[in-house]
Amino acid sequence: MKKFDMVVVGSGSGGEIVELALNNGFSVAWVDKGPLGGTCLNVGCIPSKMLIYSADRVMEIKEAEKLGIKAEIKNIDFKKIMKHMKEPIVESHEQMRSGLINTDYFHYYKGEGHFISDYTIEINKEEIKGDKIFIASGARPLIPPINGIEDIDYLTNETVFDIKEKPKSLIIIGGGYIAVEFAHFFSAMGTNVTVLQRGSRLIKNSEPEISELLLKLMKKRMNVYINIEVKEVKKEKKGYIVIAKDNVSSEDFVFKSEQIFLASGRKSNADLLKVENTGVETDKRGYIKVNEFLETTKKNIWAFGDAIGKYMFKHVANEEAVVAWRNAVSEHKNPMDYSAIPYAVFTYPQIAAVGLTELEAKRDHQILVGSAKYSDVAKGEAMVELDGFTKAIVDKEDGKILGFHIIGPYASILIQEVVNAMALGGKLGFIGQGMHIHPALPELILRTLGNLKEPT
Repeated sequence: MKKFDMVVVGSGSGGEIVELALNNGFSVAWVDKGPLGGTCLNVGCIPSKMLIYSADRVMEIKEAEKLGIKAEIKNIDFKKIMKHMKEPIVESHEQMRSGLINTDYFHYYKGEGHFISDYTIEINKEEIKGDKIFIASGARPLIPPINGIEDIDYLTNETVFDIKEKPKSLIIIGGGYIAVEFAHFFSAMGTNVTVLQRGSRLIKNSEPEISELLLKLMKKRMNVYINIEVKEVKKEKKGYIVIAKDNVSSEDFVFKSEQIFLASGRKSNADLLKVENTGVETDKRGYIKVNEFLETTKKNIWAFGDAIGKYMFKHVANEEAVVAWRNAVSEHKNPMDYSAIPYAVFTYPQIAAVGLTELEAKRDHQILVGSAKYSDVAKGEAMVELDGFTKAIVDKEDGKILGFHIIGPYASILIQEVVNAMALGGKLGFIGQGMHIHPALPELILRTLGNLKEPT
């Protein structure tokens, strides 16, 4: 049995630990079922945003008439778009593979390993042991218990990037980030898209008014149903039948499409890793339990990223990796700070947020709420952006920003100013003291904070 100072499971943000460990002179075993780079690079952030950039351009052309510009899309080369999406992934794989040189102090184990006893993993019929272990094993698509689902072929975020032909019609089951982003992409490509969301809202963790606007705008481009439960799927000669029931009216619906895309949630890979064999506990959903220091229930084992199911974003996993590393090698522990976690949803229009929703903030704070439309500032008016808006939640007593929410063009960029301010303490003055260019969209942040008032 080979022994290492550290064993790292997962090649997404687990790579951060590997680099830090090697730079600090530790021997490291890197266990990964592949492909290199984890979810973000291969079946998540990177390829999806490569596709969505093309979809955004399509929508801008289609909406150019509101600016007095008549434009026409003559052709969409779906195969070229898919090929372009793959190129940076291939390049990244080549760069990473070139750096994987097994030595006495580093070994890369490619395969699906699992724990067989305390601190011991079996992989490729070989046993390895680590003094300290970091689990960043990620997550996979959650397959809902729908009758007939095991008898059909369906797409997930892990398989959709391999399709060669654009589907003529597509049913997307789900209403979260993955569902609305791919609904935007395929609709822009010309696919007839139907979204079936079990819950009452799209992007359920966003502000209700943002979910409401997103639903309204998506319905202009595709079929979107909320409060609808998929009960059964069947294969037809030329596609699939989906049988569903409205959770409110109990009305039955039958949908047909060429392909089905499952985007109904995620499931931790902790079960594949058999973490219970090394004394690591999971919660009722199967995610690894950790404390504020990212320590698991087993001493000298840390976990982070999608495997723990807290905030399943790459930027969060990277930060968690650094926190876990510091707590593993330093005498003084520091907790992971989740108070200002930003996120963006690259649907159309974009959605971005950081911090608390109004409902969450009301539980522990006396608050002020401010909002503004894009058209309230000169740049937004020039863009003829009539739908997008922002919302701020601020603590009434100390003036700290508790949350900020945006739906509209460049939301993922606009939110960063607020994120930075919250990281520095979150006082309104951090934003107000900085001079803002006129006319430019960041003035929208100032306008929002200038409209603060008691919530109704």
